[in-house]
Amino acid sequence: MSVKIRLSRMGKNNRPYWRVVAVDSRKKRDGAFLENLGSYDPIKHDVLQLHTDRINDWVLKGAICSPAVKKLIKISK
Repeated sequence: MSVKIRLSRMGKNNRPYWRVVAVDSRKKRDGAFLENLGSYDPIKHDVLQLHTDRINDWVLKGAICSPAVKKLIKISK
């Protein structure tokens, strides 16, 4: 099982809201996830919360971050 850390879309039409989640790579974008690792509001360009300690823990276990999540980690620092 390959785990990826990627974004999952939430919210309404024309009002997106993204969650940063750890998910099995074979699952759908908005499907079942293993752990919620943070959230991002693209309208306000604001990282609401990001659990970097949990993200680092998943990466040490072999999870792969998507390019979008890597950008969010840089923004949040």
